Amino acid sequence: MKTELCAYSVEACMCAARLGVNRVELCASPAEGGVTPSVATIERVAAIKGLDVSVMIRPRGGDFLYSEEEFQTMLRDIAYARNAGATGVVFGILTAEGEVDVERTRMLVEAAEGMECTFHRAVDMTCDYERAVEAVIEAGCCRILTSGGYDKAIDGVENIRRAVEISGGRIEIMAGSGVLASNAATLAATGVDALHFSAKRMVPGGMKYRNPRISMGGSSAVDEYALRSVDEEEVNEILKLINV
Repeated sequence: MKTELCAYSVEACMCAARLGVNRVELCASPAEGGVTPSVATIERVAAIKGLDVSVMIRPRGGDFLYSEEEFQTMLRDIAYARNAGATGVVFGILTAEGEVDVERTRMLVEAAEGMECTFHRAVDMTCDYERAVEAVIEAGCCRILTSGGYDKAIDGVENIRRAVEISGGRIEIMAGSGVLASNAATLAATGVDALHFSAKRMVPGGMKYRNPRISMGGSSAVDEYALRSVDEEEVNEILKLINV
């Protein structure tokens, strides 16, 4: 079984490689659920030995109904990711009716020729989950990242199992969202090809002076002096569970 870490920094990717994770999904802006990272970040991560790099192709946060200008940006970002050394790309694009946009997805797959294409959890936002799985297969992606149509994968475990059955080996199914050492074995038992997890932990930043009057993110609920890191113990526990 393959493993994938959702990573937002070069440091997190270096940690993934050191611990033996197979692949990273490289993103920026965790507060938006992940958008396309900088070319410099992709280049630095691509230089890490023994680690596959799937780059998030998402021009903004929010829904997955994209304008023509946004779609053209996605095509351009795929080219930049390829040139920066990425081994794969991750995207999801829907119609206003909540279905997989097969035509545009196929165009993204064609633009990414030679790289692995993962259709992300936009599949969980569709109006008909099983039909969406077939649509992603039709569009030519090699992998689906899914929580089974629920916020957390463990709650969508039956749908994930159904997606594995529907796929019939035609596409990889990767379970993600809320994957922990406490539920990894249950999710792995569905027959998925991979598990996707963040193993997030927040650590204090190094700033000594902290201005109490300003929040650059516009919300006092956001701790701007806490940095996202990787819980190495959690990753090791997941790897031990699924590599028995």
